[in-house]
Amino acid sequence: MRKFLLTGLLLGSLICGNAFAQADYPTGSQITQRLQKLGGNASVELKSLTKTAGGKDIYVLKIGSGAKDEKPAIAVVGGVEGFHVLSVELVLQFAEKLVTENAAALEKTTFYIFPNMSPDAYEQYHAALKYERRGNAVSMDHDRDGKAGESGYSDLNGDGMITWMRVEDPMGDWIASIEDERVLVKADRAKGEAGKYSLYKESKDDDKDGKFAEDLKEGVAFNKSLTYKFPVFEPFAGDLAVSQAESRAMLDYLFEQWNIFAFVTFSPSNNLSSPLKYSAGDAKKRVVTSILEKDQAINAMVSEIYNETVPAKAFQQTNQGTDGDFFQWAYFHFARLSFSTPGYWTPEFKGKTNAEANLLAWSDSLGQESFVPWTEVKHPDFPNQKVEVGGIKPFLTTNPAFDKVDSIAIAQTTFILKLAEIQPKLEFHNLKTESLGNGLTRVTVDLYNNSPLPTHSEMGARSRWLRKIRIDLDASADKIVSGDKIKLVDSIDAFGKETFSWIVRGTGSVTIKAGAAHAGFATQTVKL
Repeated sequence: MRKFLLTGLLLGSLICGNAFAQADYPTGSQITQRLQKLGGNASVELKSLTKTAGGKDIYVLKIGSGAKDEKPAIAVVGGVEGFHVLSVELVLQFAEKLVTENAAALEKTTFYIFPNMSPDAYEQYHAALKYERRGNAVSMDHDRDGKAGESGYSDLNGDGMITWMRVEDPMGDWIASIEDERVLVKADRAKGEAGKYSLYKESKDDDKDGKFAEDLKEGVAFNKSLTYKFPVFEPFAGDLAVSQAESRAMLDYLFEQWNIFAFVTFSPSNNLSSPLKYSAGDAKKRVVTSILEKDQAINAMVSEIYNETVPAKAFQQTNQGTDGDFFQWAYFHFARLSFSTPGYWTPEFKGKTNAEANLLAWSDSLGQESFVPWTEVKHPDFPNQKVEVGGIKPFLTTNPAFDKVDSIAIAQTTFILKLAEIQPKLEFHNLKTESLGNGLTRVTVDLYNNSPLPTHSEMGARSRWLRKIRIDLDASADKIVSGDKIKLVDSIDAFGKETFSWIVRGTGSVTIKAGAAHAGFATQTVKL
């Protein structure tokens, strides 16, 4: 009996301790447990930056070895959208794989990992009423009528999910798709198509203003509240940019991390399957709205690496940023290289051009029940019209079944590690010393960036936010006859070099140190 109990306890501990033994996306408490386990590793620093209005921690992991802040770093961010639960699991698995399987990567690179920036919204996935939530727990008056959260969703068919409701209406804009009659598409008036339905999220007009689900019982969306192209007066944006505790705490933290050279964000935006396009006109505006030309070339190169690493091909992934989002802020306002991917998209099903029809065809081929059939309900706001509730189940558009996540995480982890491998790398080459007589020595050396990435993004060089490359000659001023004790260089191109020369008086040795936190440091000792 005792042997049986011990065996059972051991088996239970193994199952609980294995992050991949779970059958579904983790709950908030499970996420915390996994982070605390990671925090026990010598290479990991776990910190709670703040708590949300819902009382949930915003965590960051700093993972590295040695002088973590003196090495080039990549920030990996998940949960920028609360409904994108896959992103949180991908970031968690990346952190776990980094510590357990890829410790060698920590010798040259530091990783800042933000697992979940929307924990208040994320919890809706595990709630009794499931819907794709964006906002945090702050009380907001989204329709600006003086009352907050007075017109939210209503589960009209009692299935525990919020989908859509279609109302028969000859003045409506929607008709059934010819690709799949379950799917609604907008009628093409130019082709003489007449609408048949009006379409709303599943709800009632609680405040009797003629609108539906326009004042949800949720607050500000992290991914709509950043400073770049902040969408003033739009729902979920908040009254001011960076108005929430979680966004302020994250940005305050990032502004102290000078060593970050790139971001990888898991979000609905995608500039990895296809790179951003450069627009000369938009790049010359006072408020720049186009990726800069040199940075576009970098984006194209990294995109090629991504597509070689991640076998799945994107289907209609045209979202390359939305107003107030984090992915664009990291580039346009923080001046770092910024990459974003959903991590997953529904595979393309032959003959489908509509994204929802494609998803349903793919699900049908796998025998999965992804659609709530249109079912007639009685609706108090449409007493004389036929109202039906149905649609694709919440979360399925952006999140695969959990048993698919491990393979996705492996590919995404491999990509991030490949990005780390090509980080800026400063080296000294071609050191020459020449005796000039009278105790004088000319020292000449090349500072070489042995990387396909420049030391600075073009946006970083233009904004002057990233620190310049600093070259220090460790010698007293009276020993330096020619040349500067300290030199600053704006940027060094990919596989580019800068040549430096000094005339130094005396004997012994001097040391040259060059670099910046985001580009790394190189040291050279010179014998005079």
